[in-house]
Amino acid sequence: MMKLNIQNETSRLKAVILGIAESIGPVPSIEDAYDPKSVQHIKAGTYPKESDMVKEMEAVAAVFKKYDVKVYRPKVIKDYNQIFSRDIAFVIEDKLIEANILPDREREYEAIQHVLDEIGEENIIVLPEECHVEGGDVMPWNDYIFIGTYSGEDYSDYITARTNMDAVIAIQELFPNKTVKAFELRKSNTDPKENALHLDCCFQPIGKDKAILHKNGFLIEKEYQWLVDFFGEDKIFEITKEEMYHMNSNIFSISEEVIISEKNFTRLNTWLRQKGFIVEEVHYSEIAKQEGLLRCSTLPLVRE
Repeated sequence: MMKLNIQNETSRLKAVILGIAESIGPVPSIEDAYDPKSVQHIKAGTYPKESDMVKEMEAVAAVFKKYDVKVYRPKVIKDYNQIFSRDIAFVIEDKLIEANILPDREREYEAIQHVLDEIGEENIIVLPEECHVEGGDVMPWNDYIFIGTYSGEDYSDYITARTNMDAVIAIQELFPNKTVKAFELRKSNTDPKENALHLDCCFQPIGKDKAILHKNGFLIEKEYQWLVDFFGEDKIFEITKEEMYHMNSNIFSISEEVIISEKNFTRLNTWLRQKGFIVEEVHYSEIAKQEGLLRCSTLPLVRE
């Protein structure tokens, strides 16, 4: 049996589920798209090709192999998008929590059954139906659990609002020894530059004590300020609106020293190297067209 262990975002990775881009199916219709960025590319005729996305994901698998990480992949469902494994579940401490996601996507969770069998039922938690949550909004950070949410009365109007306050409360009850800190995110169904789909679209802790941050992703300035004070201004890389649109905060840490990042994130990658990180660069710009990047397509199971 596998012993799950996730205390934070950056301890040395041992096992992970990496999504899969095979048999992704035809380009979705605009009505079937889940986010404004996909809609943009569908309209422009620039929606990513399966072969390009498979190639991008294999490059990430190769980096994991280099660092001796055990990689699980979902079973392929024909004509179905299974790239973003972070959406379907997440691990905190030794528990895997099934995400209550958009109903159309439940089959994605079934496709990791072979991994769930290794974890064992007693370590899998299914939240009550009223709790909406996706892994992109949930970040364990040692004594804290950071959660992106949206509590506006118009929550149900936003297909981009994925995590609600019911889920925040449920997670606090499951982990009473942690401090759960919720952040209200800016949502837009139509403008990808004004939409923080998940918390990891505008924030991610890196290393031991640093973070990538985008101010406009947060609805409430004092919540953004709390993070600035928590990490310290000199340890934060603030990304621009354009960089947020290209998902610069959605990189992935293999350890406190090693980060997988997109090749085109030149300003960020330069800063990371100046701060002493090893940056493993990959091409991921086709996958990014679906408003998800490296953190979205990985589901860490075990860190040291």
